[in-house]
Amino acid sequence: MDKNKKSEEFYKKLRSQLQDTALWPTEYLYKFIVDSDPSKIEQIKSLFNHLGAVINTRPSKNGKYTSVSVNVRMKNPDEVIAKYKEVGEKVEGVISL
Repeated sequence: MDKNKKSEEFYKKLRSQLQDTALWPTEYLYKFIVDSDPSKIEQIKSLFNHLGAVINTRPSKNGKYTSVSVNVRMKNPDEVIAKYKEVGEKVEGVISL
């Protein structure tokens, strides 16, 4: 199975879980891990700019990676998934949790 098909199946399952477990619109917590490169952290922050997001960062114990938590009000599961895809496309090496 190619990566794109796995990715689409993952998002289809996520959409279903989000629809079943939340009343929309709702607060959603994104978690990302990136290299501790200030430009990558800023890229993530800028993608949530103007959404009223609360963003927290925390470096790993050895300082090589940084955890970026983004708490933001989203309208529906499709908006949540679209933002995951946008971050994945625009921030090189990001890991979405």
